Amino acid sequence: MLIDLDTLYLTIFLFLLLPRTVFPKQIGRVAIVTGGAKGMGYETARHLTSLGMHVVIAGNSEEEGLAAVRKIREENSKGKVEFQFLDLSSLKSVRQFVRMFKDRRLPLHILVNNAGVMLVPERQTEDGFELHFGLNYLGHFLLTNLLLDTLKQSGSHDSCARVVTVSSATHYVGVLNLEDLQSRSCYCAHGAYAQSKLALVLFSYHLQQKLTAGGFPVTVNVVDPGMVNTDLYQNLCSPAQLVKRPVAWLLFRTPAEGASTAIYAAASPTMEGVGGCYLYNGQRAQSSIISYDEDLQAQLWRQSCTLVSFPVEDYGEN
Repeated sequence: MLIDLDTLYLTIFLFLLLPRTVFPKQIGRVAIVTGGAKGMGYETARHLTSLGMHVVIAGNSEEEGLAAVRKIREENSKGKVEFQFLDLSSLKSVRQFVRMFKDRRLPLHILVNNAGVMLVPERQTEDGFELHFGLNYLGHFLLTNLLLDTLKQSGSHDSCARVVTVSSATHYVGVLNLEDLQSRSCYCAHGAYAQSKLALVLFSYHLQQKLTAGGFPVTVNVVDPGMVNTDLYQNLCSPAQLVKRPVAWLLFRTPAEGASTAIYAAASPTMEGVGGCYLYNGQRAQSSIISYDEDLQAQLWRQSCTLVSFPVEDYGEN
């Protein structure tokens, strides 16, 4: 079977970036990848499928999702991959997605929170949340919590279930204003995006603390893919677009390269039982100082539960 260039580039990139990493077959394991129809999400989904996982691509475009499934199946005729509709900007859609997934009685070993929007003009979700905060963060917050019981049941202490959340280096400049999480007092697209990515880091660390305290076989890690040439940059202003085009090939990673650290977090044996990490280039890195503030993590968690009407649970009992 011929290997296309994207697969070849990803293989070379993984080898150069993570030379000691061996990704074993993952037969029988089930993964959900949000935003898996294109960009880094697609590359993540296709690679996990090639490892033998049963992959569910979750996205808000049925046309794109089914096209991605067809393409992956063409490359890997034996791969188990499918599409299920999910609109992360709608809490109702998140609940419907989880209900449909659970009705199938499938296990869940890997959840990759990859989908996102960036630098969009001021807009609100159908629930009235600022779009970056509502889709990038709150949608994934609710999705992860609703799937957590399945993740706990699917993991074991020698083979943990894994939550992998894609953040961004932009979180380093993020400011979390608990009094104005919706950026209503003064909207700035870059600030709203940075805040949503910081919120994902804070949420991930706090969730890992809860899971560890309860002794649950689930790990949670955050990945930074670097600067990746994807459709996320389509909302740049025209002058910035003109500057980006000629230098993108030199400064930006391809989607396949950008997906490498998420794949590493999802499938590498070296990450077995390891949680609460911020990963960049397949290595542990330091996230922003504020992201380690446990009081801020707990406050964000409580507010998030209130916003999505989810109970503030005690994870301390197994």
